[in-house]
Amino acid sequence: MTTIALYAAAALAEIAGCYAVWAWWRLGAGAFWLLPGLAALALFAWLLAQVAASQAGRAFAAYGGIYITASLLWLWLAEGRRPDLWDLTGALLCLLGAAAILWGPRGA
Repeated sequence: MTTIALYAAAALAEIAGCYAVWAWWRLGAGAFWLLPGLAALALFAWLLAQVAASQAGRAFAAYGGIYITASLLWLWLAEGRRPDLWDLTGALLCLLGAAAILWGPRGA
C-alpha cells in the first residue's frame, strides 16, 4: 500500500474505533460496541506501523493531517453535519503540514 492509502485506512480504523467508544459512552449504545471498537483501534495501530518512515514520530505527525481531514469527512458522511469554511481551511492547512513533514527535503 502507498503511504496515503495506509494513512487513509488507518484514519478510518481509528475513527471507527473511537466512534464505537463514543457511541457506548456518550450515546448509550450497548457495551458490545467496545469489542469491534478495540479491534478497529488495534488495526489502526498496525496500519500506522506499516508506513515507510525512518522515525515513528515523523510518521505519526504527518498522519495528523490525514486524520483531521478524515474526521471532517466522518462529520459530514456519518453524522450529517457539513464542514464549514473554517473546518475546510483548517484541514487544508493540516494537509499542507503533513505534506511538508512527509516529503520535505531532508539533510543527511
